Amino acid sequence: MKRVTLALTLALAAGLSAEAADVQTLKTVKDRGMLSCGVSQGLPGFSSPDDKGNWTGIDVDVCRAIAGAIFNDPTKVKYVPLSAKDRFTALQSGEIDVLSRNTTWTISRDTSLGANFTGVTYYDGQGFMVKKSLKVNSALELNSASVCVQTGTTTEQNLADYFKANNMKYEVIAFATNDETVKAYEAGRCDVFTTDQSGLYANRLKLASPNDHMVLPEIISKEPLGPMVRHGDDQWFDIVKWTLFAMITAEELGVTSKNVDEKAKLENPELKRVLGSDGNFGEQLGLTKDWVVRIVKAVGNYGEVFDRNVGAGSPLAINRGLNNLWNKGGLQYAPPIR
Repeated sequence: MKRVTLALTLALAAGLSAEAADVQTLKTVKDRGMLSCGVSQGLPGFSSPDDKGNWTGIDVDVCRAIAGAIFNDPTKVKYVPLSAKDRFTALQSGEIDVLSRNTTWTISRDTSLGANFTGVTYYDGQGFMVKKSLKVNSALELNSASVCVQTGTTTEQNLADYFKANNMKYEVIAFATNDETVKAYEAGRCDVFTTDQSGLYANRLKLASPNDHMVLPEIISKEPLGPMVRHGDDQWFDIVKWTLFAMITAEELGVTSKNVDEKAKLENPELKRVLGSDGNFGEQLGLTKDWVVRIVKAVGNYGEVFDRNVGAGSPLAINRGLNNLWNKGGLQYAPPIR
């Protein structure tokens, strides 16, 4: 009995020690002087490097915003390109502090992977892209088609469900990386390329003749994309979560990267709370009073981030749609900072 009791005590102590170690992410990031951010291996509009190694995209701006909030310097980020297969292992192992890589929020990922989603940066849905020469206008015309898909994604199961529900046959041609999948589709190894619709628009830009390809109208799934952090560190979970909420709140209040200093001087009670002259909300997160000001100066509000990366100000020119603010017909809604 004593041996059993001792074993249980040691196991509990080990568990508590592991938990204590897990709640040090903010300190680890500060001591390192850099945020380690897991991103894609190159998806325009979300996370993609240019020829000089400078990363841009919505997912990149989330990381830049976190670094802005912590260091008041959005450049203090190390970007770690990850395949769909390797992304979760990198987060679990501590190689990265946050995974911001066009990743769909599902119940299994939110529970069995030892990680938490912190919000939705982009409301998406799976779609299909085909060559216009096939003269296909609907996904319901894809019976017996060959479909290029990336392994390790929610795309494969959605594809199976859709074709089974519509009594259609298909052939899967799977690849390990997004670039391999796109190249195979362009080379004619399959009839159809399927992934999140935003990814279809992004990948179409990579093709030699983008105008020869079309995205079909059907959306066959819900794909809420957002950042992930490890279980066990509530402070870090809150920081990443409220960074996104701060960007959305700033847009709601009309606070932009250009007017944030002027807005901070106004005698508006909500602006004073959000921008740090009233209350200690930043300190409650382990940050500074002006944490929202830092975020907005680093990347702008959510609307600015959307527009320049995937919206009207970008080559993708995607309509805001579901990603508009809740009071403008969309789903983006942030809890109040109060």
